[in-house]
Amino acid sequence: MDYIQKYQSWVHFEAMDSTLKEELSNMTDSQKEDAFYVDIEFGTGGIRGLMGAGTNRVNVYTIMRATLGFSRYILGLNRHKKVAISYDNRINSFVFAKRAAGVLANLGIEVYITKSLRPTPYLSYMVRHFNCDGGIMITASHNPKAYNGYKVYDETGCQLVPRLADIVIHEIQTIEDYFNIGFDENSKLIHWIDESFDDQYLNLVKTIQIENILNKPLKLVYSPLHGAGGPLIPSLLKSMGYDVYPVQSQMVTDPNFGATQSSNPEEKLAYEGALALAKEIQGDLILVTDPDADRLGVMVKHQGKYHFLSGNQTAVLTLYYVLSRKQVQGLLPKNGYVFTTNVTTPLIEKIAKSYDMTVETTLTGFKFIGEKAKAIEGLGVYVFGCEESYGSLISDFVRDKDAVQAVYMLCEMATYMHTLGKTLIDLLNQVYETYGYYVEETLNINLSGIEGKKRIDTIMNYVRVNRLSIKNKEIVQIDDVLKQQTWRKTGIETLPYPVSNVLKYYYRDGSWIVFRPSGTEPKLKIYMSVVGQTKALAEEALENYKQTVQGLLGYI
Repeated sequence: MDYIQKYQSWVHFEAMDSTLKEELSNMTDSQKEDAFYVDIEFGTGGIRGLMGAGTNRVNVYTIMRATLGFSRYILGLNRHKKVAISYDNRINSFVFAKRAAGVLANLGIEVYITKSLRPTPYLSYMVRHFNCDGGIMITASHNPKAYNGYKVYDETGCQLVPRLADIVIHEIQTIEDYFNIGFDENSKLIHWIDESFDDQYLNLVKTIQIENILNKPLKLVYSPLHGAGGPLIPSLLKSMGYDVYPVQSQMVTDPNFGATQSSNPEEKLAYEGALALAKEIQGDLILVTDPDADRLGVMVKHQGKYHFLSGNQTAVLTLYYVLSRKQVQGLLPKNGYVFTTNVTTPLIEKIAKSYDMTVETTLTGFKFIGEKAKAIEGLGVYVFGCEESYGSLISDFVRDKDAVQAVYMLCEMATYMHTLGKTLIDLLNQVYETYGYYVEETLNINLSGIEGKKRIDTIMNYVRVNRLSIKNKEIVQIDDVLKQQTWRKTGIETLPYPVSNVLKYYYRDGSWIVFRPSGTEPKLKIYMSVVGQTKALAEEALENYKQTVQGLLGYI
């Protein structure tokens, strides 16, 4: 069926949602093609895309189709027939969550769904607490307000890894009819979870505490960016004696993100409100969580100025603090494991190995770290997991990245450093002086729609065929995850990763570049990491790498 036929089937559906019906009637030919030329992709983490009418959009019908496919997967497991659901602040998040619950219940699957928005890690814990077979989180994470999404979890509270996602994808692809999927939103199988459950999760968050610091004078500025961190994080910190100043305009649950220019803690625009408040009250630490509260962004006041930390830097600080303090206390496990990804700073591995931790590297996506955490049960001790995009996990009672834990630990770290008369910037400089000056940056190339996808394919094909030469930098290794091969001068070896469109170049000086189309956004992501004898030399080298890559993009 071509896109015109798909469009006509939607236009002529008599019970079509009125808002979607109006959108359909006003579509141009190009809009029709973009909305219907494919069925929205259910990737290894679920669905994320623009909301609106069409098979290539997130709407109540594509959500129902995905849920029917997921339901068949759950029933095929022949286990408990239970699923947990939560959602963030986005437009239609509650509507989609409730409808997903109705589809599941209509098929005899018991559902535990939050009465109000709650973080993604909270959902991950719900799956485990209620002994569910899986979970659903309605969120588009840090994407702009026009987006929504649908993440699915296994019985451990981990996002589905590719081999399991493939089963769900197969089930979804067999469903051609979007409009005759049964649901019962009033079923007795649907259990609504209220705020009384919060303490179950928060009491476990509190167990990550390392130092019991009684005096907590720092002023902490916090923003949930209108999202799911708002109901939990300020009250958690206040209960532990911290002096917290929420950005009140951004504490409001608002799907339009009315008081912030960005919903993404990776972008400095997201900090404007928090930074203004921090300057007003002379705050010491700024903490910003994304809408589903699985990512944390940080700014630190140091010598009178506010410094923005990258996701890599926050992860490095957290790991170093956890390992160094546990060593002092004699609590460092002998068989500890640290997990990182192939686009995260090499400092994570260097620090972990200096404390005799076992380090394992995965592809991008916390589902792979969650899978590793499951694999070492009974064999070793989970210590830390992280990825460069502002996500980390300290205690694996959750099996996804957890900004609530990250906030809690960052507050302790900053307060502990204050007792020494120092800041987190001082601690970061100490890490660099000990382990080397590593500098990283990610280029995000926005390429949306049909033409954007073609452009991403063209660039990936080019850098796969033509080696990425950097002046005076010798290539020593190339990892092509799509081909599952590693090239070195000594020969070709097999990579231990699942197939993914990722290409990584390693250079003699210890630097590397990774090309990877985003799995959740219409972007090509280019990651760069360099190391130098000083910070200035590292930053200079990074600039040379950036100029080479940007020049290449202009040429292709």
